[in-house]
Amino acid sequence: MALWLEGHVASWPGYQPNWGPDEETQELIPTLAAANRAGYVTIASQPGIGPVEGFDGQIWQQRAAVEGFVRNYDLLRALVDAAEKAGLEHEIVDTLDTGERGIAVTQRGGKPYTTFGGYMSLAELRDTVWRGIGRGALDDVFRAVRVTLAAPEYGAAAGEKLWSALNGVIGKHGDPALPHGTADAGTAA
Repeated sequence: MALWLEGHVASWPGYQPNWGPDEETQELIPTLAAANRAGYVTIASQPGIGPVEGFDGQIWQQRAAVEGFVRNYDLLRALVDAAEKAGLEHEIVDTLDTGERGIAVTQRGGKPYTTFGGYMSLAELRDTVWRGIGRGALDDVFRAVRVTLAAPEYGAAAGEKLWSALNGVIGKHGDPALPHGTADAGTAA
């Protein structure tokens, strides 16, 4: 995922072929790539934006948010601790949890429009998010927990809380001994 974010890999399973990160993600790439290398395998992120008038004339706003998978307990604990200390919304969901929750992270016209987090079935993980990965890698994902972090309010200023907290965690949990483009098998998902 880090290599895809940085433009060294054209696609990742479940995402549009030969399509890189959205333009709004560009400034987040260093943080997201480092988070992936530290063991927080991200699948969705967005900066805080708005309120702004959208293409449809509606008022849009986003909370800064990130969602991904973690298998390393120490990293998981550090992410939760940092989220609580920074006042971030957070959700931890394992693959056996069937509760439909999630965190609304985008509003359109004052109503929730996009949600990160919530339950994903094995079929969704296999056929949508990680379509085409090998059985062993899918087993790793299935044994991971999905961690969603979101800024407490909409807009760019509130989003800085999220990226600062995430940078603090990955600064302590990243492994500078790992060469660029490799991952520790124990924290890959």
